[in-house]
Amino acid sequence: MKTSMIVLILCCQVYAEDKVLHIDLAITGCSDSDGVDMYGLDGEELWYADFNKKEGVMALPPFADQMTFPGFYEQAVGNLGICKANLAVAIKASKNPPEAIAPPHSSIYPRDDVELGVENTLICHVSAFHPAPVRVRWTRNNQNVTEGVRLSTPYPNTDFTLNQFSSLTFTPEEGDIYGCTVEHKALTEPLTRIWEPEVSQPSVAPAVFCGVGLTLGLLGVATGTFFPYRSLLWLRALCS
Repeated sequence: MKTSMIVLILCCQVYAEDKVLHIDLAITGCSDSDGVDMYGLDGEELWYADFNKKEGVMALPPFADQMTFPGFYEQAVGNLGICKANLAVAIKASKNPPEAIAPPHSSIYPRDDVELGVENTLICHVSAFHPAPVRVRWTRNNQNVTEGVRLSTPYPNTDFTLNQFSSLTFTPEEGDIYGCTVEHKALTEPLTRIWEPEVSQPSVAPAVFCGVGLTLGLLGVATGTFFPYRSLLWLRALCS
């Protein structure tokens, strides 16, 4: 069984003048095969180290105020080495106890209001799992999708379970069916959530009401039946 270690550094900064509390969170984690190094603020992931691409990644969306983290990736590499050395010592000292395991939950939803033919982002939220990692796969009409996919680093909850987000850039079309499949060691089988664009059909009731109302009104005028002329004008304006 893969054993991992996660070191959390919490830093609370209180600005008494404005009575605002900000919480910084730094995570350094490692296992025998991979690692994670991330910095967050007030529950938002700001930066993480991509050890596969050997670079630091800004996690803020393009419209947010961008920040720079010079030297953070080099420091993350050093932190990873220290974490793995400490992990080996901890395994020996604690006689390699079994790791706590919690299965993930997942949900899938669009970032923006859905308009057919307009580019949007689907988000798959994986929550309350332990340990990392989870594997997330996207499908469109039962076909695997890899382009436009992004996976955040795990973010801890107060109970030390983890949250993680995967996003897919897509253009919704009528009839499409999207799936987000999550795999984790605590699951006996993959967990899949399905999403498809909801296309609201225009109601036929107003058209029927207007058609019947105007017909009866005109027939009433033609036959001399009482039907206020002002009401007929209002109905005609409403249906135009």
